[in-house]
Amino acid sequence: MEELLTANSATSLYWLGRYLERVEATLMEVSIAYDNIIDVDKNAGVALYKNFDVDLSYSNALDFLNIALLGEHNANLKNIVVQIRENAIISRTQLGEDSFGEIIELHTLFKNVSLATSYIDYKFIDNALSLISEIWGSLSKRQQRKQSNSFIILGKLVEEVDFHLRLDKEKVLSLVILEEIDIIVEKLTNITESKDYKEIDKHEIVSLVNAKIDMIVTDEISSI
Repeated sequence: MEELLTANSATSLYWLGRYLERVEATLMEVSIAYDNIIDVDKNAGVALYKNFDVDLSYSNALDFLNIALLGEHNANLKNIVVQIRENAIISRTQLGEDSFGEIIELHTLFKNVSLATSYIDYKFIDNALSLISEIWGSLSKRQQRKQSNSFIILGKLVEEVDFHLRLDKEKVLSLVILEEIDIIVEKLTNITESKDYKEIDKHEIVSLVNAKIDMIVTDEISSI
């Protein structure tokens, strides 16, 4: 049966996917930096957060975890998780009960740790990543029944591209993801684009991706 999806819901699903991927990817990088601060380079966290345009200052590895995840800066994961929750509420009718419940649980996890008086335990990252993995799993099952989840996956892929570029990873990774984005764009718009992405400078990739998103999310109702 065909779904009718408003632009507001489509946008919320898209940003739900982006923010969820951002939290997961950041947690993984924070985990690596945490280990490096202990064993290799105390400034590993400083170098990581420069990629997010944040000047981070901390005294030790545990202090790094707290400031990185909860500090007053633009890459604060607690605030991003709040946005995940808000977008999930807006698009709740498009989500399964399992997915929605797990997102609320993720928000509660971050809220509780932000209210704690002690340092974040390293196990917190493992717990958060495990819960995010469950959310992706629930969304994947839901995707088999609801095409609207294509917007969530689209957001996830766009965030992956942005993250790769921020961390200056190999361009080939972004090119592979761009091909996946094209498949979804074609599915949602019936527009097929033939483009040789190998010739595109990696700094132009974000603009290209944003243009694709503008093709999909409009002020009109999208029928998918």
